[in-house]
Amino acid sequence: METDNLEPYSTITLPKFVLDLGQVDGQECPSEGSIMKRILLAGLLGGIAMFIWTSIAHMALPLGEAGIREIPNEAALLDALRSSIGKKPGLYLFPGLGLGSNPTHEERSEAMKHMGENLARNPSGILMYHPPGSRPLNMVRWLSIEFVTELAEAFLVVFLLAQTRLTNFGTRVGFIVTGGILAAIATNISYWNWYGFPKVYTMSYMFIQLVGFLCVGLVAALVLKKQTFGAA
Repeated sequence: METDNLEPYSTITLPKFVLDLGQVDGQECPSEGSIMKRILLAGLLGGIAMFIWTSIAHMALPLGEAGIREIPNEAALLDALRSSIGKKPGLYLFPGLGLGSNPTHEERSEAMKHMGENLARNPSGILMYHPPGSRPLNMVRWLSIEFVTELAEAFLVVFLLAQTRLTNFGTRVGFIVTGGILAAIATNISYWNWYGFPKVYTMSYMFIQLVGFLCVGLVAALVLKKQTFGAA
């Protein structure tokens, strides 16, 4: 049996996450580790840019309060909520079907037949209710959660960008803004359609999200420059 031509080791070539091997604009491509660091940096700086923008939109601009009003004679309503709902937090829809907690399918179907009349006679809406003292003011916690959320959004959309072969500055920004459009319409349009959220509120929050993703796109395109991605 001849073994002279056999290589001492067998090798398996695995697909690589990034690197279009060779040269880009006459320069040698950076290492995989260097590219990953750049992707992470783009996500981090993009998330910070988004957080700065949303903070400005809510604290310095009227966008965060668009479509939101205070209730006249609020004290009377608060007293009514305490006596009616008490210590049961939750999301309430009114007017309800008036069937209790476990209605049958037949009962729901029959009640839905009269919902149109009920809506015509009564005010309607949704209520997020927290009993007194159950949700204390904690801006540090709320801002921290918001920052982590927006940072995660930025990392995810930059990661998706890294799966493409887009190299042009404008197309990369456009890709991330498209992700922002998806995020903006995913809930805002449905809330306007089904629950009657004010149009000005809906448009304002969609605008805030779109500009936030635009900030991520601009930062990511600047950080990544002309770096290419894709499987080798």
